[in-house]
Amino acid sequence: MARVLKWIGIAVFSVVVLVVAAAAGGYLWLRSSLPQVDGTVAVRDLQGKATIERDDRGVVTIRADRLDDAYFALGFAHAQDRLFQMDLMRRLGAGRLAEVVGPLAVPTDKMMRTLGLYRMAVEEVTEATPELQSALKAYADGVNAFLDQRSGALPLEFQLLRYAPERWRPADSLVWGRIMALQLSSNSREEKLDLKLKKMLSPELFDLLLPEARSLAGLPEPWFGKLNVASNNWVVGPQKSKSGAPLLANDPHLALTAPSIWYLVHIVTPEQSWVGATSPGMPMVVIGANDRVAWGLTTTAGDTEDLYEEKPDAADPAKYQTFYGSAAFATRDETIKVKGGKDVTFTARSTHHGPVISDLDDDRKPEDPILALAAAFLLPDDRTADALYAMNQARSADEFQAALAEFDSPQQNVVFADRGGHIGFVAAGRVPVRRKVFANSLLPAPGWIDDYDWTGVIPFDGLPKTRDPAQGWLATANNKISDNFDYFMSGHWPDDGRYRRIAELLQAKPTLGVEDFEAMQRDTLSRPLHDLVQSWLPQVKDADPEVVRMLAAWDGHADRDRPEPLIATLWMSRTAKLLLGEKLGAAYDDWWFWNDQVVQRLLGDPKWCGSSCADLLSTSLKETIATLHDRLGGAPKDWKWGDLHRLHFRHPVFRNVPVLGDWLDPDLPTDGDMFTLNRGVPVEPSGRLDLPDVHGPTMRFVVDLKDPMGAVATLAGGQSGNPLSPHYADWLTDWRDGRYRSIVQPPVDTLTLTPAQ
Repeated sequence: MARVLKWIGIAVFSVVVLVVAAAAGGYLWLRSSLPQVDGTVAVRDLQGKATIERDDRGVVTIRADRLDDAYFALGFAHAQDRLFQMDLMRRLGAGRLAEVVGPLAVPTDKMMRTLGLYRMAVEEVTEATPELQSALKAYADGVNAFLDQRSGALPLEFQLLRYAPERWRPADSLVWGRIMALQLSSNSREEKLDLKLKKMLSPELFDLLLPEARSLAGLPEPWFGKLNVASNNWVVGPQKSKSGAPLLANDPHLALTAPSIWYLVHIVTPEQSWVGATSPGMPMVVIGANDRVAWGLTTTAGDTEDLYEEKPDAADPAKYQTFYGSAAFATRDETIKVKGGKDVTFTARSTHHGPVISDLDDDRKPEDPILALAAAFLLPDDRTADALYAMNQARSADEFQAALAEFDSPQQNVVFADRGGHIGFVAAGRVPVRRKVFANSLLPAPGWIDDYDWTGVIPFDGLPKTRDPAQGWLATANNKISDNFDYFMSGHWPDDGRYRRIAELLQAKPTLGVEDFEAMQRDTLSRPLHDLVQSWLPQVKDADPEVVRMLAAWDGHADRDRPEPLIATLWMSRTAKLLLGEKLGAAYDDWWFWNDQVVQRLLGDPKWCGSSCADLLSTSLKETIATLHDRLGGAPKDWKWGDLHRLHFRHPVFRNVPVLGDWLDPDLPTDGDMFTLNRGVPVEPSGRLDLPDVHGPTMRFVVDLKDPMGAVATLAGGQSGNPLSPHYADWLTDWRDGRYRSIVQPPVDTLTLTPAQ
């Protein structure tokens, strides 16, 4: 028996040794996917020597004697750190996700094929200026040089999905701009939802939810539907700057996902230097500065899309009606290859207005309207990439503004400054000129007549713009940018609360410095939510007196260690649900997204509240307190916003892998809410009570034009997309806490690229 046990022990020990050895071997193999960061690599298609320096956070400084070699090295560095992110982006734009993901990606691929974004990117390359073509080729050569010389494992995502990336093409870079234009344009989605609500709601309730659709003067202007983007930017001139040179700040608000959207760089050539944020897959700096000019972007919220309802020809279903008679649908057959499944072939249709997107609805009924999309980002001859190249090369505010004349899509509020002391703003981008505006452009227009067709785009001279204002500052936060448009710009605008807060802080001091801009970007005052709660408290009856006292004394800051923003946010959510949950039914989740002004408007009329609005508010507060007691226990004073408002920084692939997804989840409590400058948009609870932080400043950037290369930043995540890298999420806590550091730091590693013989 002892001998048997001995041999069993030996066998078990051997198995454990083998398992440990296999795990260690697998780990070491996967670690070979990390980039080479020092030494020398000989590569093809490089004209001269280039170096890639990395600091202790993995931020790169690229030095080259030629600009194209700098772009080559940037492509090499991007591929080293973000190869899967780059490949996922181009596959998304080309409608080729299902090839590697499987059937779940077919609907997304059908949408992208219907829109034809990648075909547009290919056309853009052929029509680009020689300078841009050269930059795109150099960047693609750099990506491919990395693919050619790498010898280790591919990043883990490729291993899990079992495929290898194809070679990089210049069009792969330009499709990024088409994807961003699609993501930052939401008018058509709102029109589709508005049409759904109009059919199911009474006219009175529809008008309360969306008064702008009535096109009547004097009505309030709430934003409507889910706002998928937001950002802040501002700039001050020399007269309001402590350094005597302009200061500029930008924090683009987008989805908080892993890896970060941005990749920080410092690029040095004999002629010029740059610092700021690039997007992996693109060679130019998107937000940042060169040694003479700095710039920042926010989405304008101009109406750059329209849906048109098309009438089919009763005699021929292959045709539709136009003002000039019947016309045949343009058709294009597309085949999607599907991993683990059969190829999917479908016919994409379009009209003279644009692609028919209603064909993408799986549950579409024969009687449902045919909807075609007209979008500025689908117009031919898009020159945005050329504009971005010229913006990077600009040597003055005048040159920079001239470059914006070719910035086509998506429309952006661009603030800029130069070392000569000039500041400026342009709402750059193509905005359609409509023959007439239908329903304030908030519902699909009839397409069988030409009354509402586009006749062109607003000329550059007709776009809102400002230079060197007497007040000494400019700011935007997706707010209405003017009250005196020469052309129709939009039927409604996002709430201007963040803009008003920026203006308040800019005017609070005679001069400001970098540290003041950093404090502004960290600001957590949630004035709309605070004012909402203060107007509700006098109507509340029989609620927990401790909670009522806490809310009454609340200063309105949505800080993660305070209970008040947690109670107030959930109270607002429960109130909206009681007001509109039954009335909107299944459409409620599509519509509700912290629409505070609509809630206030409904509470102004008792008929929407049932017995009384005071009773409804009392009930919703009691439900809120009871729910939080069940979820958190303890006393209300011990609850914290950060208990439920947490950042999870989920990776699109790893989040679906057991154990790995949880291991990579930082699960950080965060500040801010929907209304704060330091934005931290929570998602409504579904099932378990949580309010995760999913949308906010993906980066914060501040630059003093006295020393542009001294720009400071915080980054939501890290430089690397590889979870085995120490730079996968090493900026995250500093980003959360608003601790800035200079983008340019001393190098700890240097990789030298030399031309292969």
